[in-house]
Amino acid sequence: MVRLDAVVAALERLYPPELTESWDAVGLVCGDPGAEVRRVLFAVDPVAAVVDEALDWGADLVVTHHPLFLRPVHGVPATTPKGRLVHRLITAGAGLFTAHTNADRAAPGVNDALAAALGLHDTYPLVPAGDGDPARGLGRVGRLPEPEPLTAFVRRVAAALPVTAAGVRAMGDPDTVVETVAVCGGAGDSLLATVRAAGVDAYVTADLRHHPSSEAGESGGPALVDVAHWASEWPWLPDAAALLTAELSGAGATVETRVSTTPTDPWTLHRTAPESGADEGAHAER
Repeated sequence: MVRLDAVVAALERLYPPELTESWDAVGLVCGDPGAEVRRVLFAVDPVAAVVDEALDWGADLVVTHHPLFLRPVHGVPATTPKGRLVHRLITAGAGLFTAHTNADRAAPGVNDALAAALGLHDTYPLVPAGDGDPARGLGRVGRLPEPEPLTAFVRRVAAALPVTAAGVRAMGDPDTVVETVAVCGGAGDSLLATVRAAGVDAYVTADLRHHPSSEAGESGGPALVDVAHWASEWPWLPDAAALLTAELSGAGATVETRVSTTPTDPWTLHRTAPESGADEGAHAER
């Protein structure tokens, strides 16, 4: 038997709380530290569909990347969507744990998983953590095995990440040669100036806004590759599950882990033009 507090301690060794941004909310959201944990489900978002999946499977703990409560609350009544999730989990005896910006900055963490999914090697942090560990920090910079045009690189990105209705979009000359790449899982346009200073050929992130992207293009690049927020962070889930299993095994404990198969990207349809014939996002329907 392994207790929830032992699982939490293992997760915090993997994703140290001190790496968390000041505005973030990570750690144990609900759950009895003394409760037994046999099954752990990993997901990006703490939403109703994920809780359905967790409870149907009999999970004792749900580990998500995104926080359920990012801002302080004064109550969790079951009359609200988030309150209902908490009540359902507690009633079922299941806990909820969040690793967010601490998992982004950890090594290995969210950005290592994204870089690996794209085949990057010789990676290092885009923004070092500044704690003396050269592997920790926000984002990653790495190199492709061989240079390739932007069109081929965009195909690489699309093939590496979960399919979404919005797909993958890019800004830049299709024939631009891409060899050095920066990545940042989740919303990353706040790092555009840092990426530009890094001198990379392309930057893969999510939630790029019009004006910062336009200004980046006017400033001479790099090429931008915009993917769905959920898809950019999903590659972390199997890594986190495997790391937790190994961490607990080292202490003689075992849990069964599962990566959520529930797509939680909020966007479900995509058309490029009113008369294009078929929905561009049709291939993404699940």
